[in-house]
Amino acid sequence: MTKPTTGTFFGHPKGLFLLFGTEMWERFGYYGMRALLVLYLVASVQDGGFGWTNAEALSLYGTFTMAVYLTPVIGGWLADNFIGQRKAIIIGGIIFSLGYFTLGIPKSMLVGMEETVFYIGLTLIVIGNGLFKANVSSLVGDLYEDGDHRRDGAFTIFYMGINLGAFLAPITVGVLGEQVNWHYGFILAGCGMLIGLSLQLLFAKKYLGDIGIEPSAKRTDGKQEAHAPLTSEDFDRMKVILIMSMFSVIFWAGFEQAGGLFTIYASDFTDRTIFGMEVAASSFQSLNAMFIIMLAPVVASVWVKMGSNEPTSPKKFALAMVFLALGFFVMLWATMVQGGDVTVKVSMLFLVFAYLFHTLGELCLSPIGLSMVTKLAPLKFTSLLMGIWFFFTALSNWLAAFIGSFVGEGQEMVDNAANIFMGVGSAALVTGIIIFLSAGKLVQWMHGAEGDDSHGLEDKIEEEIAVTGTHEGISEKQ
Repeated sequence: MTKPTTGTFFGHPKGLFLLFGTEMWERFGYYGMRALLVLYLVASVQDGGFGWTNAEALSLYGTFTMAVYLTPVIGGWLADNFIGQRKAIIIGGIIFSLGYFTLGIPKSMLVGMEETVFYIGLTLIVIGNGLFKANVSSLVGDLYEDGDHRRDGAFTIFYMGINLGAFLAPITVGVLGEQVNWHYGFILAGCGMLIGLSLQLLFAKKYLGDIGIEPSAKRTDGKQEAHAPLTSEDFDRMKVILIMSMFSVIFWAGFEQAGGLFTIYASDFTDRTIFGMEVAASSFQSLNAMFIIMLAPVVASVWVKMGSNEPTSPKKFALAMVFLALGFFVMLWATMVQGGDVTVKVSMLFLVFAYLFHTLGELCLSPIGLSMVTKLAPLKFTSLLMGIWFFFTALSNWLAAFIGSFVGEGQEMVDNAANIFMGVGSAALVTGIIIFLSAGKLVQWMHGAEGDDSHGLEDKIEEEIAVTGTHEGISEKQ
């Protein structure tokens, strides 16, 4: 495999910044579309939406996001074994774009076929995501030789692109869709995807060389996969993966309320006026990405300053559950301010602090995620256990929508929302306590894999900023 020889930019191959831009615009499209989806479904027919109930919209949202997290496994396998990463990215980008533009077709042109075409658009997005998402991430690692100290920093830069796209999308695509026309929002999301696709078509050959053209399964590196029987330590480590994967469902089921219940609450019960201007409900979904960019270095420096007192991975996991619970208790406080009155609009600060606590939880949990699988999984079962992690991630998205669907309609919404916030917050707190009490045993089962191989502040910052975790789907080590 020939590495590109076009020089460097800020000490990294220029191809990294091509991939940065490609992924930023792809995530711009996806997060923009996601910010609109539930609001579009529950909007009245007169306002250009479908007039679905909250339960119907959240159920569809859950099924869609579940599929989004499953298809990268299939797309990665196809690229590795048959078509190569570069071709998968191009095909995926084209299908992605078609999906967004399908959603952008005005309903006046689809009389009698509105829902059918809508489902076709979502299906195309799911397929495009599967081919695109897994493979852009893998190309980043291929830019560097094994042992290149710049690799971790490269992924930090790359994932900053993800967060930049996730930040910009709701405040542009979301605002355009909500306040001008839903279909214009979806079209803008498609345009973002087209920009990312165009960057690949125009510059990949120059800045990526032949990286990603040949399927990785057809390349040889002289290494033999270990076929030795599993040891008792291997079984212990696999137990940790399964236990942490199951617990992660609670966290992500709560965290993913951002695209569902929190968005509905922002739309219906939040005073979104600031300096005489109304903030679009979808714009609140930008808060998570903004807080990640702001707080990741802070959290990283806190871990470093704690030195030998830095919590183990399971204890950080438990702390993430506590932050998740705090976010939901803030929202419970908001419903108490409402006092059951659906006409009362609460301060947007409730949502701001809820997102803040949830982001702090993400920063405690996400660096564990897929990195944990790659560290603990026996070599011959790495792909299988990665697939299991993805399965639980997909399950959490379905569960998130199922939980949110109990919010109901009309007058009952405030009381139901309060019960959901209390229930999820309490479940997260209890789960955090269980994990904390089990942390010693879990670390013991890791048999030294917990380690402390990242001593420096720079290394810690890189680890914490690259919070792809499960909701971004692909480990930098793939």
